[in-house]
Amino acid sequence: MSRLQVVSGKGGTGKTTVAAALALALASEGKRTLLIEVEGRQGIAQLFETEALPYEERKIATAPGGGEVYALAIDAEQALLDYLQMFYKLGGAGRALRKIGAIDFATTIAPGLRDVLLTGKACEAVRRKDKKGAFLYDHVVMDAPPTGRITRFLNVNDEMAGLAKIGPIHNQAQAVMRVLKSPETAVHLVTLLEEMPVQETADGIAELRAAGLPVGRVIVNMVRPELLDAAELDLAGTVPHTAVARALSSAGLGGARRGGHAERLVDPLLTQAAEYAERHALEQEQRAVLDELGLRVDELPLLAEDMDLAGLNELATELRKQGLS
Repeated sequence: MSRLQVVSGKGGTGKTTVAAALALALASEGKRTLLIEVEGRQGIAQLFETEALPYEERKIATAPGGGEVYALAIDAEQALLDYLQMFYKLGGAGRALRKIGAIDFATTIAPGLRDVLLTGKACEAVRRKDKKGAFLYDHVVMDAPPTGRITRFLNVNDEMAGLAKIGPIHNQAQAVMRVLKSPETAVHLVTLLEEMPVQETADGIAELRAAGLPVGRVIVNMVRPELLDAAELDLAGTVPHTAVARALSSAGLGGARRGGHAERLVDPLLTQAAEYAERHALEQEQRAVLDELGLRVDELPLLAEDMDLAGLNELATELRKQGLS
């Protein structure tokens, strides 16, 4: 099982929710997981119903079996200060640079520097060990940028290593890419059973593969339950109007005479059945497209209520049932 789990997806597919559920699932049975946010939206804090995350690793949940989930919202400015201290021992000088705005200027003006710092911090957490030489975290889960820019985000260190031929920047970039392009990493893409998210997922997978980045699985989120089987779907399109009215009447929903209560229910019910059949057919088409990608595809259910900790645990349980390896 890869130790760095990167979760991306088109906006609106629920990638942050899936990343949080995956972190809970991976932390089961006594494991320790770090859940990382890189976009500054504090989405993790909202899902776990806690205060805004600072730039420090903080325990936010206990998983089944005593496992622990820690979380970190990476701040690019703070990450740059860490970097300057690590390689150049700037100490107080680094804090002075931040005070005059130089750090914010650097992370804004250099197009790829922010991504270098974010990915570098995540990979440092993956490699970090305790005093006994064991990895501090069993898994690191990154709630990454959307599919449209995930390849450039992860591959920015390759570009940086090419620009800086020698020195600590070059060495750091190469170290990060060794993690990101190794079996230690898996990039999962979250989608819905809709044409645009599925197409963006397919495009994202092609880009990741072309860049030599390890693609994990496709996670289909918010899947509606199947209400009718194949035979019932066929019947929904052919059943006579009068037969439905009689069935409703026999169920005690009013007489089947014209204008009766049962009669008035027929058209709305048949319309709803036709809409369901159409949506079901479209979803099956998208499943076929995903199957052609040659990747493992997992599905998570659409939950009736707004997402909360109970919902996250339900999704984590579903992920564990489907297997995490």
